[in-house]
Amino acid sequence: MSRWPLPEPMQLALDAAQAGESAGEVPIGAVIVKGGRVISVAHNQPRGLNDPTAHAEVLAIRAAAAVLGNERLDGCELWVTLEPCAMCAGAIAHARIAKLYYAAADAKGGAVEHGARVFEHEQSLHRPEVYSGMGEDQASAMLKAFFAARR
Repeated sequence: MSRWPLPEPMQLALDAAQAGESAGEVPIGAVIVKGGRVISVAHNQPRGLNDPTAHAEVLAIRAAAAVLGNERLDGCELWVTLEPCAMCAGAIAHARIAKLYYAAADAKGGAVEHGARVFEHEQSLHRPEVYSGMGEDQASAMLKAFFAARR
């Protein structure tokens, strides 16, 4: 664990992940911030909503677009507890998220620094600034405990 406090958006994302876990979902949380103001907070809900696209990032993007009244989230930051998958990375590009912060890398399902590496493709509509590792210990521990309890 880091001895430094996490930025508020990442702590909120971790709190959302915990709420998701309490609801029986894989503990992943996402927060969208614009101009220092939290616009949306979401956690994974594929099981609860019977929707395979109800990942934390997608739900946070949908909510932020509704709040801002625009499908383009120019100037927004997305803070998420796990490296986004290909679907979520595509949604991030379409939404024009300016900055992506994610806590834990996902060698199996991630698509930012692993797998498809969506933003590195010439065809990517948009490439956010990407920062990783903040909150990695906390996010990884939560995910490991979640899956260990189900094995």
